[in-house]
Amino acid sequence: MNRLPAVRPPSPLFLAALAGMTLACVPALATGQPVEGSFDRTLTVSGAVELDVTTGSGSIEVQAGPAGSVRVVGRIRVGDSWLGSGRGAEEKVRYLESHPPIEQAGNAIHIGRIDDPEMSRNVSISYQITAPAQCHLRSRSGSGSQRIGDIAGPVDARTGSGGLRLGNIDGQVTASAGSGTIEVEKAGGGLSARTGSGSVRVREVRGTADVSTGSGSVEVTQSAAGEVRVSASSGGVRLQGVQGPLHVTSSSGSVFVQGMPSGEWQVSSSSGSVTLAVPETAAFDLDAQTTSGSIDTRHPVTVAETIGRHRIAGKVRGGGPSVRLRASSGSIRIE
Repeated sequence: MNRLPAVRPPSPLFLAALAGMTLACVPALATGQPVEGSFDRTLTVSGAVELDVTTGSGSIEVQAGPAGSVRVVGRIRVGDSWLGSGRGAEEKVRYLESHPPIEQAGNAIHIGRIDDPEMSRNVSISYQITAPAQCHLRSRSGSGSQRIGDIAGPVDARTGSGGLRLGNIDGQVTASAGSGTIEVEKAGGGLSARTGSGSVRVREVRGTADVSTGSGSVEVTQSAAGEVRVSASSGGVRLQGVQGPLHVTSSSGSVFVQGMPSGEWQVSSSSGSVTLAVPETAAFDLDAQTTSGSIDTRHPVTVAETIGRHRIAGKVRGGGPSVRLRASSGSIRIE
């Protein structure tokens, strides 16, 4: 009987060579470096400007400039599709340079609208805009930071991923970030700020403040009376100058509040201490309780119900607005 010769396994060198030949036959996923371009347009306006800016991927910067004109500078960046279908990167850049997505109807200006889905695929446009200080702004970015200068407002700025940094805004400020820090120098007409992951820092808010953060600290200074509402899932809270109703919840982090109770105050921290700093003339109804921690107050309390290491309820200087404090794991201090 004839025996078949033994079959030897392929050598490592042969397998490596074969792999190299195979990879050489696979088309590259990217055809080259992104193509870049730009455009620069100046529009004539009269009076206050209604400005609406949108970009899917890219940053937005708005700064105050002289009255009577709006200047728009766009930085274009386009990547080629590895599928090789549709318009190429070079063609898109040249088209956007000659046909920038800018629409004007009197003093109303819309920037960033691209109706053709093919033209917006793999396209990133960052905007640098100079507008009169008397400007109402609505800005949206899917992925990119925003910087807003000192304008009258109101301002409604939102980004899916990126930080928001606003200057002195005379009107209402609405700021939202899926992931990113929010910083505001002044919100002259009240504030609404939301971020899924990031801190919120506001140097001055006149009137109502409504702030929420999924992960990050909150720092707000109030300079005119209005309701303050703060929710922080993970991060400390520091509030100063509070002059109206107050509602604060912190799931993980300490809370510090300085101000005058002139409306109902409710402050709670699931994990962290609670500290209030109020004037020596403050009069209010106090109800403070902690599950694990002590309660310390420098203000005279006329006990109405109970007193002990973990709970105090009574009136301070004859009573006034309700001040309810809760700390699940941490101490309470009133100074």
